[in-house]
Amino acid sequence: MSFIEKLRSSTRRNGSLLCVGLDVDQRLLPVSANGNLLRFNQAIVEQTHDLVCAYKLNLAFYLAGGAAGIEVLQQTIRLVPEQIPVILDLKCGDIQNTAEQYASACFEQFGCDAVTVNPLMGSDAVTPFLKYSDCCTFVLCLTSNPSAADFERQALADGLPLFRHVARRIAEWSQQGQCGAVVAPVDATSMQDLRAELPDTPFLIPGIGAQGLDLEVAVRYGADVNHELAIINISRGIIYASQGADFPLAARQAAQRYKEEINRYR
Repeated sequence: MSFIEKLRSSTRRNGSLLCVGLDVDQRLLPVSANGNLLRFNQAIVEQTHDLVCAYKLNLAFYLAGGAAGIEVLQQTIRLVPEQIPVILDLKCGDIQNTAEQYASACFEQFGCDAVTVNPLMGSDAVTPFLKYSDCCTFVLCLTSNPSAADFERQALADGLPLFRHVARRIAEWSQQGQCGAVVAPVDATSMQDLRAELPDTPFLIPGIGAQGLDLEVAVRYGADVNHELAIINISRGIIYASQGADFPLAARQAAQRYKEEINRYR
């Protein structure tokens, strides 16, 4: 099953566009987790797997734990039910022979379904990932960090901002393999423009929850015509919903609230 097929299937099965981000900071674990990152992740997955369309794991939070952290990453990926896509968020971007190694690590060694890639170095940084035909490469397009305007919103010679040019390249790369776009709901017009440019492309949508971007904009303008292909990621607002022993239940309740709010806008 291809990534897009798997995503549509999980979206329909669980009636959800919600993605839980397992971007777990060891320093923020509830005391009751006893510092055990894997057990924490397992508890979150067990309580939320019927409420989500995907999970996202940010590599940096696992690299910080060294070899043991990478082992937790691999075990967490194996904990996720097979029918739910797993996105590895590492935002890599390098020359072709290096990108080939990143792609091999992500798709062959870690066994994830999708990965995030920085396109600043051009096609060399992206096309090695597209060779994995059942997997998806999410290209950074319009992000939610404050300094994104340093480059992404800068107008090029034709007057269009850089992120619009990236979107056009994503459309081209999609002819070579499964390609997605990382698109934050920074404003409705930008979301509408990007969805018009990329009508059949899955959008990974950050910035909701702790970063405070507009959930209604994310849903109304990020989803496709079938009200799908929008992966709305929320991390801290779910996994740290409680610092008490009830953190698994609190995470489930938070995920349920977000799912219901998202579906009100679909």
